[in-house]
Amino acid sequence: MVQYINKIWPGGLITILSLFLNSMAAGQSFSSSNLPIIIINTDGGSAIPDEPKIPATMKIIYKGEGERNYVSDQYTPEYLNYDGRIGIEIRGSSSQYSEKKQYGFTTRQEDGITNNNVSLLGMPAENDWILNSMVFDSALIRDYLCFNLSRQIGEYASRTAYCEVLLNGNYRGLYLLEEKIKADNNRVDVIKIDVYDNSFPDITGGYITKADKTTGGDPIAWQLPTYTGGFADFIHEWPKPELVLPEQNTYIKNQFITLAESAGSGNTSAITGFPSIIDIPSFINYMIISELGSNADSYQFSTYFHKDRNGKLRAGPVWDSDLTYDNDLYFWGFDRSKPNIWQFWNGDNEGAKFWRDLYLNNQYKCYMSRRWNELTQPGQPLNINSLNDFIDQTVDKISEAIVREDIRWDNVKDHAERIAVIKNYLEERIPWMTENLGDFSQCSNVEVPPLVITKIMYHPDSSLVYAENDDMEFMEITNNGYQEVDLTGIYFMGTGLVYQFPPGLKADPGEKIFLAGKSSVFKSIYGLMALGEFTRNLSNNSERLILADCFGNVIDDVTYCDTLPWPDADGNGYYLQLISPDMDNNIPENWVAALDNDLFVEDIKTSHNLRVFPNPVSNYLNIESTAEILSVSLFDLTGRIIIADEQVNAGNFRINMANLPAGFYLVRVKIYGSTITYRVIKI
Repeated sequence: MVQYINKIWPGGLITILSLFLNSMAAGQSFSSSNLPIIIINTDGGSAIPDEPKIPATMKIIYKGEGERNYVSDQYTPEYLNYDGRIGIEIRGSSSQYSEKKQYGFTTRQEDGITNNNVSLLGMPAENDWILNSMVFDSALIRDYLCFNLSRQIGEYASRTAYCEVLLNGNYRGLYLLEEKIKADNNRVDVIKIDVYDNSFPDITGGYITKADKTTGGDPIAWQLPTYTGGFADFIHEWPKPELVLPEQNTYIKNQFITLAESAGSGNTSAITGFPSIIDIPSFINYMIISELGSNADSYQFSTYFHKDRNGKLRAGPVWDSDLTYDNDLYFWGFDRSKPNIWQFWNGDNEGAKFWRDLYLNNQYKCYMSRRWNELTQPGQPLNINSLNDFIDQTVDKISEAIVREDIRWDNVKDHAERIAVIKNYLEERIPWMTENLGDFSQCSNVEVPPLVITKIMYHPDSSLVYAENDDMEFMEITNNGYQEVDLTGIYFMGTGLVYQFPPGLKADPGEKIFLAGKSSVFKSIYGLMALGEFTRNLSNNSERLILADCFGNVIDDVTYCDTLPWPDADGNGYYLQLISPDMDNNIPENWVAALDNDLFVEDIKTSHNLRVFPNPVSNYLNIESTAEILSVSLFDLTGRIIIADEQVNAGNFRINMANLPAGFYLVRVKIYGSTITYRVIKI
């Protein structure tokens, strides 16, 4: 027993006296905490096995931020964040050697069988959860740090909450409650591919794949060579290995093979190169978080990827981040987390060759350097002061529990010293990465095309004609420039809405491009052809839409919302319409709620010979039409109204602009219930 524990714990020889003291500490008095308290009792007090999950009850005591929680509060319903059935098992690989176990559990309904999606400690509702024992991290902050930093830079990583755990009346110490990685709108946001999806386009996603050890019993799906002479093993996370179809395995495997081949050959084509296969910003963000901590497991083990239907392959989410920030399995002779090496080029767990090949590509490395420079600026998440502040806040949160943890497990020693190790490491790591990533001037000011998202139908009205209301969704993208735009490789970045323009498409100056939830439905309603169909649906509440080129350079970035001050286009037949493509589309006041017939602006202009001239104008602006003009409005680009719905009821109208300052103005002409907006230049 002594030899067993000595093998696991890094504190040197553990004597029989230590074992005795630890066994006594298991029954230490634990009555309250500033953290949530989780109380688990297995049915009949049964020991928890590796698998399968066994039945248990769980209570989570949490009164809210800043409040103290007491074990005795378990009998007060209003203090319980959860009170119900679970199934629980031991999880992990190397961590199973420790007496402080990690656990996976599923929240269940009262029958103890049916899964129950619930929100725990403010996290989105789900049923699969993890209690991370942080057994290899005596600072007890590394996973928490890495996951939170990943979310702060814009990528999903498991949400976390510190807690203290009682199991069958036995105090088990400080744990991290985490979301298990799985396909879910609030976790890894991809469609869950199923056994019927064996042809295009359904076979294209969604997948979750990992490079990892095979100790969990899941078979290797395929292998890719590494630069160390071995192989990186790839395993299906979703679909589950026992459910994946041969066609699905072939498809996703070929995505990785294409990535490896194009990265290896340095192919940066938006049509055939690695930018056409992968979401480059997600790969860069993954490498930055992995390398900031010098994660000894990254790339070879616990390295996740995901791909949505019709979407690009994305790296992440980050996982198993305990061997980071100058920490490793020292008691097994490992010492790999260094401040002056790249983990994808260290002669050990380097992962598949494509990681190093991407770094060696001048364009990719330039964008990686640019992103690193952005994130390390003052006030940004990876700036040294921001990191130290976040570490201090985390330590302050858990400092009380650290004392009990050390009494229970004798695994913390001098916690302040262990935190100092992390901070000292960062003082070396950040400048080393800055120097070795090098100059990014070649990609610092990339010119992007003037494409603007100008219409968004995100929540169509209910319909008796169309069974799926989401099929009526659409958006309009306007080429707001004077030159033709090549749309090849342009796509919507991130997760959620998926669309990538196919090769060879171009947009004429001023052209309006429509993308639809379902093209046939869009044509039947509006009589217009949509250029393409997007995958997934627009959120009925709020969503960020980022249009980018194949390297992730942002072309347009707008976040709409269904609440004030945004116009009301929420399930009432209206859609959002930008007043002018020259306006900032992230300002709610620059949008209006428009009706269906506003889509026919170009047809109306043509059929009624609607003319606004001269443009540019110095004195009088003339508006003429063969149809009756109902009213005219004039305002500047700040939204200031100069003429408000001037009644015309004639075929022509004249605006005196002689005394107006030079600049851009918008003229809105109402004709037969439709509104047409012109941009004019006053000189």
